[in-house]
Amino acid sequence: MRNTINIPFVVMICLCHFGCSIQSKSQGTPSRLDDGFWSFYSAEPGVEMEDIWRIEDDVLISNGFPLGYLYSMDQFDNFVLTLEWRWPPDKEPGKGGVLIRMTGERKIWPRSLEAQINAGDAGDFWGLDGYTLSGPNDRMRSLDHEQFGKLTNLRKTEALEKPAGQWNRYKIRAEGDTVTLTINGVEVNKATGCEAHKGHICLTSEGSEIHFRNIQLKLLSNQ
Repeated sequence: MRNTINIPFVVMICLCHFGCSIQSKSQGTPSRLDDGFWSFYSAEPGVEMEDIWRIEDDVLISNGFPLGYLYSMDQFDNFVLTLEWRWPPDKEPGKGGVLIRMTGERKIWPRSLEAQINAGDAGDFWGLDGYTLSGPNDRMRSLDHEQFGKLTNLRKTEALEKPAGQWNRYKIRAEGDTVTLTINGVEVNKATGCEAHKGHICLTSEGSEIHFRNIQLKLLSNQ
């Protein structure tokens, strides 16, 4: 069974849960990100969501400062998440990422599996704050970080990012203990032995302006 959620900041919003029919409604792009899907964390107190994130012409834009992330109010385990991202054409490409199965303390950076978007490294996996994953030994490394805890990196098999100003498409499939990453139609990474549990989905603010659009979440049955 598969249900599809077109995540807010696109024109058509579909709200559904396992076992119920899909209910759809059309609305214009919201002027605020307080629609009930996303919540927000910032490393600096007193910062409002709109200080970092904004919507322009159906594009979600993060200005990158301060560090933090949008995170889904609900938690998800098995799903296919697709989205497009780009770096603005008039700025140097920088840092960003998508965190999945995020649990525990809200902090920089929370326990989760990161689908990397950093320029030059898109398609890498990072297990943050002790999140466990496995993969081919020749592409894996682990380190202990004083601030961020144990980090596990599984490098991509090839670089497929487009230049700044052009849109890239990410497909993140999480099913059981296996997570695969596809960039611009080509699978570039597969992690096995991943922690298989429900967690939040996050879009990060990491010091660089980054644009997102066409974000869609397809839920996969646990059966």
